[in-house]
Amino acid sequence: MNDLLDMTGAEPKPVFWYGIPHGYRQVDLHPSREGLAEVARQIRELPGEARDCADQVFRLYAFVVMALQKQQVQGCALGMHPDNSGGPVLSVLTVSSVPMPGVSPKLVLTKLLADSPGNGPDDGLRPVELPAGVGFLSESVRITVAPGVPPEGQEEPRQEKTWQGMVAIPDARSSSVVVVQMVTASWELADDYRGVLLGTARTVTFTDPVSAQAERAPGAGAPGSAAAVMRSDFG
Repeated sequence: MNDLLDMTGAEPKPVFWYGIPHGYRQVDLHPSREGLAEVARQIRELPGEARDCADQVFRLYAFVVMALQKQQVQGCALGMHPDNSGGPVLSVLTVSSVPMPGVSPKLVLTKLLADSPGNGPDDGLRPVELPAGVGFLSESVRITVAPGVPPEGQEEPRQEKTWQGMVAIPDARSSSVVVVQMVTASWELADDYRGVLLGTARTVTFTDPVSAQAERAPGAGAPGSAAAVMRSDFG
């Protein structure tokens, strides 16, 4: 288990900020070595079967965190909400920065928009007005392999539909794009999750909200501020 302590690292200085929607819990993508050591100690003290299960979950967390770090993901949050029948609905929200050196990100996205065949949800990019500037929305429903063992008597893995939504926001200060993505197996609730996705994209700002509020005090939270936008979208 000590090998998992190598996943720690300094958290990069943020170059953009965003709000977390209600019902989502942020995943710590830059855990401290001390925190991981404490979790490992607690796992070692569990009884046999529970210890093995907890160790597998711990290793899965480490694998996911390292993969997200390599993909320059700045934030990841897991959501759980009740559906119409009271059951749990799960989703994953990620926010990352994609470098595009040597080109204008806005021009690239505009060209992709112009090449889109139509205006339907599966027809490529659609422009959306955001406080941080023009963003580009894309969404699709795909067939993916479902987790878990195949159903009894079936050799092929079980498949299910997933809804994937993305908003790309060009960073006017550099050749990069902020990408807000959401994935859920509850594809029939796409309209609801599209609203959450766009709500998150509306909170993206390239100005540190803390510094901005300090400069504006005592009028922090005035209409149009990043803090006010976050309250408007997420209550």
